[in-house]
Amino acid sequence: MMNTKTLDITPNLEPLFGTRDENLKLMERELQVRIDLRADAVYVTGPEDALNRVETIFNDFEQLRLRGVHPHNGELHALLKLVVCDPTVTLRSLIDSGKQRSTGGVKRIVQPRSVNQRCYVEAIEQNDMTFGIGPAGTGKTYLAVAMAAAALLAKKVSRIILVRPAVEAGERLGFLPGSLQEKIDPYLRPLYDALYDLLEPERVDKMIEKGIIEMAPLAFMRGRTLNDAFIIMDEAQNTTTEQMKMFLTRLGNNSKAVITGDVTQIDLPNPRRSGLIEAISILSGTDGIKFIHFEEGDVVRHHLVQRIIRAYDHFGRAEQMPLGIGETSTGTQGKPQTGKPQ
Repeated sequence: MMNTKTLDITPNLEPLFGTRDENLKLMERELQVRIDLRADAVYVTGPEDALNRVETIFNDFEQLRLRGVHPHNGELHALLKLVVCDPTVTLRSLIDSGKQRSTGGVKRIVQPRSVNQRCYVEAIEQNDMTFGIGPAGTGKTYLAVAMAAAALLAKKVSRIILVRPAVEAGERLGFLPGSLQEKIDPYLRPLYDALYDLLEPERVDKMIEKGIIEMAPLAFMRGRTLNDAFIIMDEAQNTTTEQMKMFLTRLGNNSKAVITGDVTQIDLPNPRRSGLIEAISILSGTDGIKFIHFEEGDVVRHHLVQRIIRAYDHFGRAEQMPLGIGETSTGTQGKPQTGKPQ
């Protein structure tokens, strides 16, 4: 049964509509309603439960505005995607949970922007070991670093350890010029970038100097036991089976580990021996370990990144298509052509 509900237009409500009313169109498309903007009010037509959800979104936005919370348009659109996908989620609950994760000096609210990102953040909170697997730009590393910073500032752990395989140097850093820190910095730059985006640079530098934040290549993890720490291994697709097992068994008391990687970007000489791929097969279903798989729709970088990933996926599938009966890789039937009449 279709009903119509009238919602008052309050001052400063326009940001909720989004650029070219994109947020209203999102609600219309996902909640199966029609939203008509008038001079005096907003008229919403649709099923009763959908009308109630739209009204809750409008009321939540007004309450957040009165509290001084003004999410920018890109962030608001991402939050609304989560709200319309799950009837148990509200705009206010998302904002409040993000603030709880971002207390103690974090510059930005740790806020997931897709359903999979939300599952990822919740998995990190609820499990001692979480794998984030998926394409570039899906927030795997950034959210992991954000959760690590929040845990450190909330005194849930006493240190952060950031690890990355230096596969481009064959894990042999001795021949590279400079100090150890100068040798490993290029490999850990994405982790630095995330930290500096979340915390004041001076604070990050002091924590690194005191060893509260430690950055190290994977090769230096052997033999250690990591207690009271939040450990992140980035680019895990470039670990071998032995390296992955070694890293996973470093976990000590009151520690949490997040492993991130993209199985489509393996730089190992033998991609089939990626420790990440084998870990997915070996550890899936293990109690206390959670795997979150990201998709193209989770990309939060420039919109072109989604299109690039989609194009490469299509190209990869076309390359893997089986040849037709009697067809060679040259696309001809029977014997390959040699330029002479057969």
